[in-house]
Amino acid sequence: MELLDGRYCAIDIGTVTTRMLIADVDNNQVVDLDREYTITNLGEGGDASGVLSREAMIRVNKALDHYLSIRDSFELPDDCMKMAVMATSAARDAANADDFSELLRHQGLSLSVISGQEEAALGFLGASKDFLGESLIVVDIGGGSTEVVCGRAGFKPDKAHSFNIGCRRVTERFLYEDPLSVEEVEAARHWIRGEFQPYFDEIHEECQPIDRLVAVAGTATTVVSVRDQMVIYDSERVHKSEVWESELESVAHELMSVPLDKRSQIVGLEPGRAPVICAGMIILEEVLRAAQMDRFTVSETDILHGMIMETARKAALEVKADK
Repeated sequence: MELLDGRYCAIDIGTVTTRMLIADVDNNQVVDLDREYTITNLGEGGDASGVLSREAMIRVNKALDHYLSIRDSFELPDDCMKMAVMATSAARDAANADDFSELLRHQGLSLSVISGQEEAALGFLGASKDFLGESLIVVDIGGGSTEVVCGRAGFKPDKAHSFNIGCRRVTERFLYEDPLSVEEVEAARHWIRGEFQPYFDEIHEECQPIDRLVAVAGTATTVVSVRDQMVIYDSERVHKSEVWESELESVAHELMSVPLDKRSQIVGLEPGRAPVICAGMIILEEVLRAAQMDRFTVSETDILHGMIMETARKAALEVKADK
């Protein structure tokens, strides 16, 4: 894949978080310059209502105002920074997604509400770049959806699917008690397992043997942060960390066995993620089980890197076409 050198900005507006990556592409390599992360909960209440609330859209709008001021500080005097702004599950499920797009248009942003397949492909592109040649399953657990992609790193995926299973969606459908009851956790597991199993059966039948399960996004990174009791989050320690099944079970039990107020105080867990992290743990445990793997590798490169790589690829093609 040929990428056009230059400075790029990618903004990913998810169901729970809004994130930004500013990076340089240099000789086909993506070099991170700045990463921003805010819990905005765009999809709060959306599973039941079918719409994005005005309050949630305003939260994202405020976060983006801050991000754009940061982006402007990285502008080069002789080069216009190329941007990609995408929204995923919460926006694609919402009947009023056009209202959200219009709100962002007033900020000078052109929003792409991408499909689950596009989200899966971009996530695989970003997550697989550090594991070239390996046969991978890449899982991205978001607030409204979970993408599971199978393929050889450096090539197009063999299989990709976006499930309407995310940590906020599962929380709002199943997890009401505080602390969680055994019955509601099992109900969530039963539903998730039934959704996952047919697809994973196809992976086992049709795809070559898997070398590695790679997990991206906040649920996976939180497992490492809580396991290692990170008072200050260290992305370099998190990136490419291996987590064994027993370690995941231990962290999940620690998080699910206490009420929300105590969960919010656990070292390594960002308090704003506490209301939905238990659902994320359940989803990740069920992925590991369905994949028949005893461990997973956490990656800090994800859809944001995929967005930048895809934008740089298209820019390179445009330059070639103009010659």
